[in-house]
Amino acid sequence: MKRLARFLPLLAAAVLANCTTRKTIDTSININATPCAVYDTLAAFDSYPSWNPYHVRVAGSGVPGEPLEVRVARPDGVVVDVPHVTLLEAKPCRALVWGGGITGIFRGEHRFDLRPRADGGTHLSHTEVFSGLFIGFADLPVPVLTEGYALMNEALRKKVEQ
Repeated sequence: MKRLARFLPLLAAAVLANCTTRKTIDTSININATPCAVYDTLAAFDSYPSWNPYHVRVAGSGVPGEPLEVRVARPDGVVVDVPHVTLLEAKPCRALVWGGGITGIFRGEHRFDLRPRADGGTHLSHTEVFSGLFIGFADLPVPVLTEGYALMNEALRKKVEQ
């Protein structure tokens, strides 16, 4: 018990010294296709390996509340199998959201929000918010992740517009 009592102040100091509790990646792109066409491509997880340079594997039923398997290939060469991901929302033609973690400790929420444009195209907002006390300890280089999301956005645009 004395060891634990000594360890807690060190843990608290480490958390306070690295007090980043939120990281946000925020990208967007305009796509010359309807929101439904964009959504259909995003929701077809099994096709990701053929066009997606960032999310190189997404597998799951596509049913909200069900688990997903997600593998990311970051532009810096790091490949990550993201643990404990759940499909949170699947709103055809409007939004696709997945995420996981423990609120307050470490959580990520990845969003694709589709907004129709007056010209018949789509504005895609592709974002992720990481939050919690231990975010500052995670390997989440925002510039690298932002580059990966931008690469995916452009690949999605090309795929849907072809």
